[in-house]
Amino acid sequence: MENYSCLQIGGKQFSSRLMVGTGKYKSSQDMVESLSKSEAEIITVAVRRINNIQTGESLLEKINWKKYWMLPNTAGCINADEAVRIAILGRELAKLSGQEDNNFVKLEVIPDKKYLLPDPIETLKAAEVLIKKGFAVLPYINADPILAKRLEEIGCSTVMPLGSPIGSGQGLLNLSNISIIIENAKVPVIIDAGIGVPSEASQAMELGADGVLINSAIALAKNPPLMAQAINYGVKAGREAFLAGRIEKQEVAIASSPEKNISI
Repeated sequence: MENYSCLQIGGKQFSSRLMVGTGKYKSSQDMVESLSKSEAEIITVAVRRINNIQTGESLLEKINWKKYWMLPNTAGCINADEAVRIAILGRELAKLSGQEDNNFVKLEVIPDKKYLLPDPIETLKAAEVLIKKGFAVLPYINADPILAKRLEEIGCSTVMPLGSPIGSGQGLLNLSNISIIIENAKVPVIIDAGIGVPSEASQAMELGADGVLINSAIALAKNPPLMAQAINYGVKAGREAFLAGRIEKQEVAIASSPEKNISI
């Protein structure tokens, strides 16, 4: 049976299928404790917000980068050229954290300020450039099966379709398209954005997703560390359920103790 812990991305293996963001927390203490409770290994940081202007705190100092793998993201970029520049800065930040061989980047190109939906054309353009520059590109996209396959074909390390708009907590609103992406992908599929509770994280994993990335659902919970722990459990349960294989749905009831098997 496939090992739960075997998640391969960009030539590296990870034991957790939950990735966690670092934004929106009320305090750095909440963030650090939530990261620990989540048992995540991949932690995404917005390159533009690596330093907190209000407090002067830096994520480079607050997080133990010997324990977590940094996933710099290009949040705030509105076109491909800008995303490429920020990705290069992110690679340098990873080196400053002590991860000399880290070429990961979560590619986000979002010109739409109201709905925060990613631009498919600019995302594809940026991915092509970054792959040529040696990056392991993890692109954030709409749940578009054609775009997902195209990004895979040019060499992206994962595809990361949204479940619903960023920070909305609406859950998985694109189940049919997400299922098609999972069915056709030969790279890991990470569901990114929209998940609000552990049951939705579990649902994503039950579909066959390779992992989920969650920020708002944890950071904005009343008790972020407890929610991080709960979502961790949901991801694990969903993955094991997928590997176990659910029963087929039936139109009628089927007795769990059929009469023909009963002997007195």
